[in-house]
Amino acid sequence: MRIHGKVVVIAVCFGVFLLLYFLGGNAADDPLLKEVVEEEEEEDGNSSPSPPVLGRDVAAKFAKKPPVGVVARAEEVLKRRKEGPAINRGASENAKSKPRSRVARPVAKRTRAEEVMHLAVVACGNRLDETLAMVKSAVLFSLKRITFHIFAEDPLAPQFEERLNQWPRSISAKFQYSIYPITFSVGNADEWKKLFKPCAAQRLFLPVILKDVDSLLYVDTDVLFLRPMDDIWSLLKSFNSTQLAAMAPEHEVPKIGWYSRFARHPFYGVTGVNSGVMLMNLTRIRSTMFKNSMIPSGLSWEDLLHPLYQKYKNHITWGDQDLLNIIFHYNPECLFIFPCQWNYRPDHCMYGSNCKGAEEEGVSILHGNRGVYHDDKQPAFKVVYDAIRDFPFEDNMFQSLFYPIQTKFLDTVNTLCGRIPQVFLKQIEKTMRKVFEEKVVRHVRPHK
Repeated sequence: MRIHGKVVVIAVCFGVFLLLYFLGGNAADDPLLKEVVEEEEEEDGNSSPSPPVLGRDVAAKFAKKPPVGVVARAEEVLKRRKEGPAINRGASENAKSKPRSRVARPVAKRTRAEEVMHLAVVACGNRLDETLAMVKSAVLFSLKRITFHIFAEDPLAPQFEERLNQWPRSISAKFQYSIYPITFSVGNADEWKKLFKPCAAQRLFLPVILKDVDSLLYVDTDVLFLRPMDDIWSLLKSFNSTQLAAMAPEHEVPKIGWYSRFARHPFYGVTGVNSGVMLMNLTRIRSTMFKNSMIPSGLSWEDLLHPLYQKYKNHITWGDQDLLNIIFHYNPECLFIFPCQWNYRPDHCMYGSNCKGAEEEGVSILHGNRGVYHDDKQPAFKVVYDAIRDFPFEDNMFQSLFYPIQTKFLDTVNTLCGRIPQVFLKQIEKTMRKVFEEKVVRHVRPHK
């Protein structure tokens, strides 16, 4: 009897042991709890597998409620499964360096098309070298790309092409050019060509010819840029809703002004305007009806030019510039006036300095009218022209351009224009320093 009881006790104990072993094995194989345990081990930073603890798994299985931490972990895992596949934490080394993210990456912004400036010039006769010096000055100092529209007589066209194609590739990459024949859309072409200087009247027809160009800077061949063209180009943004062109006054002092003393036709303002540097919104010019003294309803730009010339041709001295003064006399709201340093001429210094803007900021655009680049009447102008014309493109600007100008200016101090060298040198020194910093210092300076 005693032996029978011992057998029963041993059998019961063995059964209990089997039951516990069975339940413990199922708990270990439970996928939910198994995943939670693996996550806990990973988050603890322990990459090596920890030895199984049977008692902990069994206690959790037999309790009425599993531990709170396990419930929270299990709910989180279930939530992740609903949202999508979990990140593979055991990914390869390459994948580990670029973890996936559910946050949408911002779409890269499209780069804006580079703005191109347009510059027009009209060259006839012996103006080849003078025009190339102007183009050279614009390219040397400007920041944005430039498209040159060169209107030239037939014999000059191949010469322009040949000379421009000889420039270094580093320079030619900054601009492009087109060469056009001299043409006039209305009236007698021979009459237009003989108006004032040869071919100068061509500028009046730019809005008609360059129909695909929105805005344009026109300059005479005897103009030199002493600062980036970008700066005068930016004045287009200063136009109000009615303004469509910009020029500088012909004179600063009315008592010495030509228009205020001698003109026999209407002109703009008190002293008239000079058309050697003219900034134009061609789109606005083409769409505007201009008031005039001939037709009350107004005329378009193209329809206005020939009747205006016919009416005033016996009263105008400065040709196309006089016609522009007449147009803006009747349409003053269409004109933006920029200061004299943007069109600095011998008139601003040969009777004494009378351009305050140039005294304060320096000359921005030098206009050597009266032929002063080619004689000794105003040596201060000639010094600047010779230096830019002869500058080797790839030389250092300070050594081969600025310092020669500065040195040669010492020979001009006995003239009225030469005795104010800071007017000529201030802006060009500032511009060269800026170009030097842009091209050299910025690239040499180490990245932080």
